[in-house]
Amino acid sequence: MKTILTYQDFLEERDRAGFLRRLIAEHEADAMVKTARTADLYDRQRNRTICESVRRIYTLAGMPVKDPTAGSQRIASNFFSRLNTQRAAYLLGNGAGFTDPETKARLGADFDTRLMQAGRLALIHGVSFLFFNVDRVHVFPLTEFAPLWDEETGRLRAGLRYWQLAADKPLCAVLYEEEGYTHCRWEKGGAQLASRQPYRTRVLTVPAEEGSEVLGGENYGALPVVPLWGSRLHQSTLVGMRQAIDSYDLIRSGLANDLNDCAEIYWLLENYGGMTDAELSRFRDRLKLMHIAALDTGGEGRVTPYTQEIPHAARQAYLAMLRAGIYEDFGALDVSALSAGTRTATEIQAAYQPLDEQADDFEYQVIECVQQLLSLLGICDTPLFTRNRIANQMEQVRTVMLEAPVLDRQTLLCKLPNLTPEEVRAVLERTGEEKKKEERHG
Repeated sequence: MKTILTYQDFLEERDRAGFLRRLIAEHEADAMVKTARTADLYDRQRNRTICESVRRIYTLAGMPVKDPTAGSQRIASNFFSRLNTQRAAYLLGNGAGFTDPETKARLGADFDTRLMQAGRLALIHGVSFLFFNVDRVHVFPLTEFAPLWDEETGRLRAGLRYWQLAADKPLCAVLYEEEGYTHCRWEKGGAQLASRQPYRTRVLTVPAEEGSEVLGGENYGALPVVPLWGSRLHQSTLVGMRQAIDSYDLIRSGLANDLNDCAEIYWLLENYGGMTDAELSRFRDRLKLMHIAALDTGGEGRVTPYTQEIPHAARQAYLAMLRAGIYEDFGALDVSALSAGTRTATEIQAAYQPLDEQADDFEYQVIECVQQLLSLLGICDTPLFTRNRIANQMEQVRTVMLEAPVLDRQTLLCKLPNLTPEEVRAVLERTGEEKKKEERHG
């Protein structure tokens, strides 16, 4: 039975360096991490099953050997990357808005970019981790961060981020605790653990003098590393999806190989059994080059060309069924369903229903993660997201304008589909300034 190292195990361990090294080893062997590494391959369109597939034949003795005559086309689909990007961009593509404009500034200038990166990794790996570092956010993937969960509350209490450039290079890591962070290093000479440092340091710098003086340091009220789960299932989106992708890749690659193997005309020579393999080869090469052959038909010899018709209709139908099933099971939007003619807003909204259902689950996870980040700063706020969707905007704007007589200006602007929360706020501010100018000059 697999053991799980927890935060309580870490507190009881005297040999910290040995414990952390064992934590890395067990984290690498964890099933979720192995799935995450496989998911990374699919995200890069290096689908493992099709890339490692080998067509085999069996000898008379029943031994499997690689078929030297089989085609070598291995076509990897891009479903996994595209669908995860679609779900992440649909929710996070327009960034996060907040009730208080100052909230976003406290999280860093590139917070939207980091949140998008963390969200996409959370879908692919099942979870990602956001580290708040004074005035900005850093993203740790599951494949580089070993968490230590609390046995009683299930909360993240500590974690180790590790990396190694090559097998002959030192293994480096940073241990994150509520009391501060510690740099770690393993090489041939043994383990090296630096002294624990606070997350925030107060430094005094005098312009007239060189150098600076460290006045002290402080930490946050909790661990500044927050998990972002991809869904309530706490698992990679590759789970359950891989079999369908593999089936699609194998069938499409098999069809390509069959077309390649049977693309040429083959010839049957009758009453030429005395020819050796070398003579047959020379005969074929000459026929392909000259497109003509001289034969002595006195012995009733004959050369007959043949071509093969590859059955493809059934495979095409199954590929189309697989593609539709992948989109349906993932809860994604197939834009081909919206491309035929002009669609009404109701039809477009109905097509987005599966994507909305999955995005709702994802949004709950993102909101919980962001609120944990804000609690580190003592801020009580909730992120707001404008979903990035194709829409019949003319019809939506017409509906909003019909409601204009009974709505205030802010509500009216918020309902317009082409304005983000920041743009609405900017419009209201400019309108207020223009109104004040008119009153002064009135």
